[in-house]
Amino acid sequence: MIQVKNLRKEFGSKVAVDDVSFKVEKGEVLGFLGPNGAGKSTTMRMVTGYFRPTSGSVSLGGIDMLDEPEKAKQILGYLPENAPLYSDMTVASFLGFCAELRGIHGAARTKAIDRVLDLCFLDKVRNQSVDTLSKGYRHRTCFAQSIIHDPEVLILDEPTDGLDPNQKHEVRGMIKRMGQNKAIIFSTHILEEVDAACSRAMIIDRGKVVADGTPEQLRKIVPGCNSLDEVFRSITRSETAKKGE
Repeated sequence: MIQVKNLRKEFGSKVAVDDVSFKVEKGEVLGFLGPNGAGKSTTMRMVTGYFRPTSGSVSLGGIDMLDEPEKAKQILGYLPENAPLYSDMTVASFLGFCAELRGIHGAARTKAIDRVLDLCFLDKVRNQSVDTLSKGYRHRTCFAQSIIHDPEVLILDEPTDGLDPNQKHEVRGMIKRMGQNKAIIFSTHILEEVDAACSRAMIIDRGKVVADGTPEQLRKIVPGCNSLDEVFRSITRSETAKKGE
């Protein structure tokens, strides 16, 4: 479903993403990990068509993102980091607006709104204006817009950011369930989410993929490391370490 080949992104003299290639099939949930500045968000923005790569290619469901971006985006749901909302709209009206942008009208629009309100535990705030919502409800509203059209491919940048422990548990479970019939990538700094929701994880550092496998496989790649946290710290460089060089 998601095919990324030799992806590279340069910002002037800085190489943010350097020859990244991977596939995500239907039924897979890929946890995308890496330290700050590793190239995670830049990679995801290229996969979604928000950034044009310096070189390389991206295809979703066999559709080339560079050649046919509108067609590719029809099967894509995207939750960006710090996703925008219209604060003067109610939750239901905002989701209705997003449905119409996706070409969903009439009874199908009402059905889509009701579906995502239920999935994202938003029904009790459906008529509440966005500017009165807590951070957790705002983030869940953003999540709901990404699945309003029931896409085949989901790209989620920090989907549990700002949620309380119960809400995190609910969202992780939802991602895992949706991953049974979708191709999903989500970035996270919370390594326990990999075990909770992912069938596979990939670690990127300094723009390059440094590890890719199931959570269990990743635990075995560094001798003596028993947790993903230990593996992560072992194969990525922290900003503190860089300053000490």
